Amino acid sequence: MDSTLVEVWQAAQGSPFFPAVGKDSQFLIAIVLLLTGLVGFGTFTLKRSFANIPILGVPSSLAIATKAPRYIRGIGTRDLTFLSTPPTTFTMSTPRLPTRPILRAITSSTRPLYQILRCINFSNKVHVEISEGGIRFAADNARVMQGSAVIDKSLFSSYVFQQASSDENDDEDEGQPPPLPSFQINLGFLLETLQILGSMDVARKSEPERGTVSSYNRSGAAPFSDRALGLPGTCTLTYMEEGAPLSITIEESGVKTTANLVTYLPEIPEEIPFDRSDLAFKIIMQPRSLLDALADLATMAPEKLLIDVSDSSPFLTLSTKGGDYGSSSYDFSKGRHLLETHVVHEHWIQSFKYDFIKAASEAMRIGNKVSFRGDRQGVLSLQFMVEVEGAGSSFLDFKFVPFTGYDGEDEEDGGEDSGLYD
Repeated sequence: MDSTLVEVWQAAQGSPFFPAVGKDSQFLIAIVLLLTGLVGFGTFTLKRSFANIPILGVPSSLAIATKAPRYIRGIGTRDLTFLSTPPTTFTMSTPRLPTRPILRAITSSTRPLYQILRCINFSNKVHVEISEGGIRFAADNARVMQGSAVIDKSLFSSYVFQQASSDENDDEDEGQPPPLPSFQINLGFLLETLQILGSMDVARKSEPERGTVSSYNRSGAAPFSDRALGLPGTCTLTYMEEGAPLSITIEESGVKTTANLVTYLPEIPEEIPFDRSDLAFKIIMQPRSLLDALADLATMAPEKLLIDVSDSSPFLTLSTKGGDYGSSSYDFSKGRHLLETHVVHEHWIQSFKYDFIKAASEAMRIGNKVSFRGDRQGVLSLQFMVEVEGAGSSFLDFKFVPFTGYDGEDEEDGGEDSGLYD
């Protein structure tokens, strides 16, 4: 085998191998190929031509060469001015202080508010006026019937009223006080909100065995929570500023429920003129007696209610005309149990729309006394006093415009001309 291998080697010496690229030039060719690949990669990747590369590269190189020394010096001294960032100035502004709300009233129950406001629920929107003494709600029906409810501040456990500053009105006289805050609100939404929030209070008061250990265990209340201690929840009415919503917040056992009701621009209705200095009669009676009389007269489905007041018997007569089932009348005798006060300056008889008088029936139901008055122009006024237990009294005032042209016989021919109001 050794002889065979030697023979192979000897034969190879006669035909030596020569590479295509010499050993001395292989390194140079490799460098050229590498640079060509890098240039080609940059050209096709950046989508630049060979002519643009030196045009863009040379200025960039000069810029880097110029700024680099300053950047290197600025690393230690934090001098980064080469970024050309404009200096930033900071100004101190005074923080805006929270404004005090115009109204913040707190009560432990919404039920009295709901009962009083429901008495004037004959109009879609009501006019609200806030004052130092309380809140006044006024409703109007085509200016022939008006009702107002004054909720006294004593009805609330806390009542804070902040009068709007008069500095905003430059043209306001210095000697006159600024106008009271007022707005309009949807009465139906307000009543619905008070009813929903008031149901929580009713449910809380109806819990049996309050104050016993077994009741705490069944309800899961903490032994020192407001519910366990029997502390009532709170209802807060807040009106921050003009144009802001009216917020109603009820808080009980750490849970808050807030309803924001949209307010509208005030449209103060023109009041029905009632001359208190020129009264034809004045009667003070129990409103329940008036409610019973209207209930008896309602069986005839009347259209009109005639009110006849005189200084002789019968002293007060309510009669109906134009009903589907005929007519009826209801007489009041003068007595302490019916008419506590009866002052008549002249005989007074007027006719009114029965449905308007009936709209005040809720006030007759919750009122303690009613002042029944009429002026010589024929306008009727019913003023109710509503006593709230432990919170003083609130007042409800209704005014009615009579039919015109009453002569006692207009009902026989249908009363076409008597359907107009003053």
